[in-house]
Amino acid sequence: MTDIDQRPPSSPVGPPAGRPGPRSRRRPGRLALVGGIALSLGLAGIAAAWVRAPGLHDGPPGIVMRYSAFSTTELVATAGVPVTIVLVNGDPIDHEWLVGDEAFHERHRSGTETHHGARPTEVSVPAGTTVTTTITFRAPGEYPFICHLPGHEAYGMVGTLVVRPAS
Repeated sequence: MTDIDQRPPSSPVGPPAGRPGPRSRRRPGRLALVGGIALSLGLAGIAAAWVRAPGLHDGPPGIVMRYSAFSTTELVATAGVPVTIVLVNGDPIDHEWLVGDEAFHERHRSGTETHHGARPTEVSVPAGTTVTTTITFRAPGEYPFICHLPGHEAYGMVGTLVVRPAS
């Protein structure tokens, strides 16, 4: 073994002058571009699965209770036809869904009922739960639905169920 470099003096250490080496041929932005496109397509797929176009609902009408508000403030039903409503409480506190005429709501504003039994127009919805109710309205009209727990009506937990005449 010798301490002498065995390469001839004309042999360069790197690539020939004027030619890029193997690493410099890569474009650093290409990987970022491909990753960005893949991420965008993935997020678009998630969004498409999460959000539906209006009119594509395949179940009963639903109301989500979140941040002490109803996600839907108007529902439509037909007189004499049962309507099933799914109530989803996404809050960490209890809510209720009471539907009826003004006299009905006036009784509940001053009432002390903390839990409603099996009455379809008076539904208690504990925190983090989903409850389904089915109601048949005999007469057309507009029926307010309200959460009468303390402060909730004032906070905006109010909507209207419009009952149209049967055709």
